[in-house]
Amino acid sequence: MKSIVYQDKKVVPSKVVCIGRNYVEHIEELGNEIPENMVIFNKPNSSISDSLGYFGEGCRFEGEICLLVHSGEIVGLGLGLDMTLVDIQNSMKKKGLPWERAKSFDGAAVLSDFVPFDGQLRDIRFELFINQELTQQADYTLMMYKPSEMLDEISSFMTLDDYDVIMTGTPKGVGYYKIGDEFEMKLYDGDSLILESSWIAR
Repeated sequence: MKSIVYQDKKVVPSKVVCIGRNYVEHIEELGNEIPENMVIFNKPNSSISDSLGYFGEGCRFEGEICLLVHSGEIVGLGLGLDMTLVDIQNSMKKKGLPWERAKSFDGAAVLSDFVPFDGQLRDIRFELFINQELTQQADYTLMMYKPSEMLDEISSFMTLDDYDVIMTGTPKGVGYYKIGDEFEMKLYDGDSLILESSWIAR
C-alpha cells in the first residue's frame, strides 16, 4: 500500500477522493458546464506517488489543495497534482463511460507531505510554479464548494477512512508538461508559508 507523510510519520490513505469542477474559471477554460451537484470521483491507493512521472504528451497536470481526514475531521493540509490523460478522458465522457483509465492510473495522484492544521480554512491559498513561472493560483474564496461542504457531501454516501485524502479541485491554468519540467507548489495560511513541495518530471 502507498503511504504519505503526516507529522513526520508514514500513514496510508485507503483512497483519494477528488472534487471536480470546483472553480468557475477552470470550468470555463475547459468549456464545461457548471454542474448542478458536486462532482466526486475516486483515485485508488495505487495511484498515489511522491514523484512526478511523465505519461506522454496527452497528460495534463492540475494543481490542488489537499485535505487529510481523520475521525471524520480535517486534520491536515497538503498539495497535490491530479494527473489526467485527456484524450482518454474525453473519449470516455463522449461514450458516457467512467473516467478511471484517465484519472486513476498508477502515479495519477502526486502528493506532498501533509502538515497539521487547526487554523481558519478560509485563509488558505496555493501557488504552482513550473520552471519558476507562476502557472496556477487559487484560494478558499474561489472554491464553489468549501471544505466543510465536501466533507459533508462525501460522508453522506461514502466512508472516509482515517488518513484518506480529499483533492479539492483545480483552478484555471491547467496544462501539459514535458520531461525535466520543475514543479514547485506553495501553500499559505494567510501570508504565512506553511508548506512547500517540488517535483521534477521524469
